[in-house]
Amino acid sequence: MVTDIYLLVGAVLLVVSVLASKLSIRYGIPSLLLFLGIGMAIGSDGLNWIFFDDYQLAQSLGIVALAYILFSGGLDTNWKKIRPVLYPALSMATFGVLISAVVVGLFSVWLLNFSWIEGVLLGAIISSTDAAAVFSVLKSNGMAFKYRLKELIELESGTNDPMAIFLTIGLISVMGSEQSDWFDFFLLFITQMSFGLLSGFLFGKIFTWIVNKIDLVYEGLYPVLMIGLISFVYAITDMVNGSGFLAVYIVGVVMSSSGFVHQRSLTNFFDGIGWLMQIVMFLMLGLLVFPSQLIPVAGVSILIALALILVARPLSVFISLLFTKYNRRAKLMVSWIGLRGAVPIILATFPLVAGLNNADVVFSIVFFVVITSVLIQGTTIPVVAKWLHVNSLFFKQTRYPIQFEPDVDTKSALKEIVVEEDFKIVGQKIVDLHLPDNVLIVLINREGKFIVPKGTTVIQPEDKLLLLASKTELDNAKKILKQIKPKE
Repeated sequence: MVTDIYLLVGAVLLVVSVLASKLSIRYGIPSLLLFLGIGMAIGSDGLNWIFFDDYQLAQSLGIVALAYILFSGGLDTNWKKIRPVLYPALSMATFGVLISAVVVGLFSVWLLNFSWIEGVLLGAIISSTDAAAVFSVLKSNGMAFKYRLKELIELESGTNDPMAIFLTIGLISVMGSEQSDWFDFFLLFITQMSFGLLSGFLFGKIFTWIVNKIDLVYEGLYPVLMIGLISFVYAITDMVNGSGFLAVYIVGVVMSSSGFVHQRSLTNFFDGIGWLMQIVMFLMLGLLVFPSQLIPVAGVSILIALALILVARPLSVFISLLFTKYNRRAKLMVSWIGLRGAVPIILATFPLVAGLNNADVVFSIVFFVVITSVLIQGTTIPVVAKWLHVNSLFFKQTRYPIQFEPDVDTKSALKEIVVEEDFKIVGQKIVDLHLPDNVLIVLINREGKFIVPKGTTVIQPEDKLLLLASKTELDNAKKILKQIKPKE
């Protein structure tokens, strides 16, 4: 009977959270804020359905959830697209996090009368952008940006956790020790970053080889295999003092770029796992906080949040991108998407578990800052992007009634071409396009209806052509189809 009640409550919460995500898409409310709100509503200060105050358990579950969220984000990342933004992203993920931590820390020392190390600890906890929050908001809004900003923001958010974790753990160690060894503090950072990168790259290559060579009889076993492998790489990297979070993200990027069997189905599966982990994590964090404890720190929390949003984050971005080609509008957009999410809240449990002074105050402030950040920044990203003129046209991916799941050795690929009004092919018959022999237009999406093309089919503006082509001829076909009409 007790088990039935637990299952019922869990099922209701999960279904309500999924349905609530529709509000995120319709009204632009970040989904993670809705999940947090549901957790707070059913918690001790709300309907009092569930009492939860186990910070150690929350920390452990949060770490597991973040590992799979980051792997899912890496699996959805295209290395060719992020390679040009590698330097600026890593600059923000390291120097940017440090600058944010120091600026917020100094402001907190002045505002809260904290010691300098307590202030910087608070700054470190809220210094990193949150990958789960960024992935969630950008996907919900279907955002597209100029200047490769989307790739820059996603790569930064996926790689800046090690710096925040290093600062948090290092400062806690210093506060708990009478003898402060700053060399060990620096060594921890080098170990976290280098071991995380190396482990992620090596295991990414190994896992790709395993998936391609193992030849499992049942396709459904591949997701099970990957679940075990991701847990393995996080655990083994963390055991050698590397960043498990960075490692699993890099594994996803390496596998996505290398290509592997059942890539489409595995990517879709882990996209679902990522959403499940987000829902569970934010519901749990909503249960963990007691809203009545937020009221006394509301005023100072808002001031710290504003200092972070308007001063620390822009300052860190502009300094980190000082020697890059990004213009002022691009930097301002990157500054505004400095969303905070579950990572700061989970990091805020570390001082509580360590039993530090003012740990409960720090946790309440961090939670309030996260809500403020998501509420202010998360809901205004589309508006700010238009205002700064950095948004670009977003094409929603078409769901075709046929699917092509290439094997790693397959030399053909499917590609969608969107026909624009100024293309030369508009008004021409397919037979007159003179496409290469190894290129075939297999389907046309015209105003939401699918047409099986013939040689006499005439191309119209806004048609979406689904090409099946050999990889060697694909570029030639795209050049033919995308030729612009000469101006009269």
